[in-house]
Amino acid sequence: MTSKFQASDLLEVADRLSFTPHQTPVDQHGRYDEPLEPEFPFIIRFFRLRHREISSDFTWHDRLELFIPLDRRASMRMGDRTVEVGAGEILIVENLKLHRIIDQPNLDTRLVVISFLPSFVYSLGSPCHDYFFLLPFYTGSNQKRVIREPSALLGMHPLIAALLRCYTDGNCCYFEAACKASLLQLLYQLADHLRVNESLRSEMIRQQERAARLKPVLEYLSKHYTNPISLKEAASLARMSLPRFIRLFKKVSGMTFVNYVTHLRISNALRLLKESSLTVTEIAAEVGFADQSYFSRRFKAAFGQTPGQVRANRETRQIAHTKN
Repeated sequence: MTSKFQASDLLEVADRLSFTPHQTPVDQHGRYDEPLEPEFPFIIRFFRLRHREISSDFTWHDRLELFIPLDRRASMRMGDRTVEVGAGEILIVENLKLHRIIDQPNLDTRLVVISFLPSFVYSLGSPCHDYFFLLPFYTGSNQKRVIREPSALLGMHPLIAALLRCYTDGNCCYFEAACKASLLQLLYQLADHLRVNESLRSEMIRQQERAARLKPVLEYLSKHYTNPISLKEAASLARMSLPRFIRLFKKVSGMTFVNYVTHLRISNALRLLKESSLTVTEIAAEVGFADQSYFSRRFKAAFGQTPGQVRANRETRQIAHTKN
């Protein structure tokens, strides 16, 4: 953490707020479906991230998100890559890619998550220049996703602090308009810092179109991920040729179709290990794995523990809680 960040009013505002354990409202199909008001599709969440006390589910969603750890470094898995985010740095989340916070032994930080639907900022009928505010989210996976430069953060932290004050102040005049005005200032600074220019407008529109083409597939998988589905069947749902579907799915989701389905399954297996009394064998079958050994290998590769270890840790904590 830089000395400039230590002295910022963002931390002063955060010190007056309440941060809750990280539990995201993921449905049984692995989709993070935060309810938002149609007229005000905007929300800020304040989480406390601690080792073994976070939601480890892979999620995806239509909302756009900014992710700001305040005290220590945190890591996010997005698609096939891991992104490190330092204290005070700002991560522009790739929302349509399966993503999750990575649990680590030294994880202990407060986290601010700013979420909103694209339509809150720009939609059909909006002034054409409003698309500029959304360009940082649509510049492609090869573009920068984390704001790290102290000079840039020095200008953005006061804007985030102002947004948090407005959002948490119950007496804020014209609450919705004030929050939107503060958010737009922050998004403008992000776009300006990343040197996002008008030529990227076409990329934003293409990315929106890609997501719309794949939405029937993503929604089908969220409900039927346990069922066998071939690439050909998925391409048919998207009304695409097989080669085009394969390329487009990887571009939008950040991983192959097969890996995407696998991650959906093991994410839900993790939830069942924590919440149900089913055996590991029963859970493997429940989420769509015919081979338990393959299930265990993929699970450990994703979470660093075998299913049996996760279950044993849960039982140990339950025993300790009972004794206390």
